[in-house]
Amino acid sequence: MNKKSIYIILISMIFLWGSFVVVSFFSDPMGFISYLGFANSNSGTALSWALALLTVILYCFSAAKISEVKYHMFKMDRLKVVAILAAVFAGIMEEVIYRKWIMDYLDSHDFSVIVQVSLSGLAFGIIHLLWGIKNRKAGVNAFISTSLLGFALAIVYLVSERSLAPCIVAHFMITALIEPGLLVAAKEDKIGYW
Repeated sequence: MNKKSIYIILISMIFLWGSFVVVSFFSDPMGFISYLGFANSNSGTALSWALALLTVILYCFSAAKISEVKYHMFKMDRLKVVAILAAVFAGIMEEVIYRKWIMDYLDSHDFSVIVQVSLSGLAFGIIHLLWGIKNRKAGVNAFISTSLLGFALAIVYLVSERSLAPCIVAHFMITALIEPGLLVAAKEDKIGYW
């Protein structure tokens, strides 16, 4: 994977997730914002926001053990700008799919919160196995770390009384901070087993 490939991955995310977000937003702006938990009285609880912040801190601290992640975490360059835009759309879409759709579906069919959290986290980890297409170590690492992140965000979603707002903000922050470094580390084959 070269530097051009990194941009292609991020721009693909922007177009894939971004098209859905933009169409949804312009179809019903207030309805979409409300659906995400940003425009109604259910924007989460104080505890859910605290847990979301704790998740960001712990996950980014753990990822910063990869030198490229640490180097790129606060470095503002073209790669970071593209990653921030990708993070907006990925944060919204992945939380809608892996928290709202999966967990609410399971809840509507009377599955326990343990099953909801478990399946949400595992599904989130499984989709991130895509990191392993060219690098098996990166895929295993991505599966384990994003499954753990998925479990944490699922708990945030439950504590927020099923508002996506704290989950989306946490997901955005994590992706914006660590994604450029992760992509560079994967490109340079510097992601080992977790």
